[in-house]
Amino acid sequence: MEKSKVKELADYVHNAEKENKEILKITAELYPSLSIDEAYLVQEELVRQKLEEGYQITGPKMGITSEAKMKQMDVDDPIYGYVFDNMIVEEGDSISISDYIHPKVEPEIGFILGEDLEGPGVTTLDVLRATEHVFPAIEIIDSRYENFNFTLPDVIADNTSAAGAVFGTCLRKPEELELDVVGVTLSINGEVQSLGAGAAVLDHPAKSIARLANMLSRKGEKVKAGQPILSGGITAAVRLSPGDFVSAKYGGLGDVSFFVKE
Repeated sequence: MEKSKVKELADYVHNAEKENKEILKITAELYPSLSIDEAYLVQEELVRQKLEEGYQITGPKMGITSEAKMKQMDVDDPIYGYVFDNMIVEEGDSISISDYIHPKVEPEIGFILGEDLEGPGVTTLDVLRATEHVFPAIEIIDSRYENFNFTLPDVIADNTSAAGAVFGTCLRKPEELELDVVGVTLSINGEVQSLGAGAAVLDHPAKSIARLANMLSRKGEKVKAGQPILSGGITAAVRLSPGDFVSAKYGGLGDVSFFVKE
């Protein structure tokens, strides 16, 4: 793909994000043959634009981390994108629905590494050994595409629908928990919306971080110590509405919550 086309597609999704407007997926008209590799080129250009605007990467995030979903989409790897500093919502704080297009939330287990991890060949055990802390989190996703309608390359180009993240304050050592059996309850206004466990993320959320390290190694990058990393959604995503109080409770890992305003 020519650099001019990469920039055109990155501008397309970036402007939609900045203007909070829905757009048709890239593969509908602009570039129907968009491949996964090309989509990551678009994502890299989008990330470059954000950095140039003065935003900073807070940490990476994983997506499509269900084995069943990967099989359904006929892919061997999950996908990754980046959370930026302007997307962070303080625990217990509120967001304005008008700042988004059609936001949804999903609970995740976050990781903070004590040392860098560089693939290839990183294993789940390597991740657990390198992890300083795990923590509860809620990711806010907000695809720029109409009705959340996209192909895998589309969502990669759109920085995997990254829109926000709320990090809980409970920090635990990974050896203190069996992360694959940590249960999660996602509630809206006190009503349970979905339930799940850590095993929903590639059978073990640390495996997701290992896959990230190995995927990044293909372009000479690594997973960095100190960055909060979102391992992937544990339950189905739930749509937000004004007035919502969103809460995710984790077995042995505390809880995290926030409010939704107009």
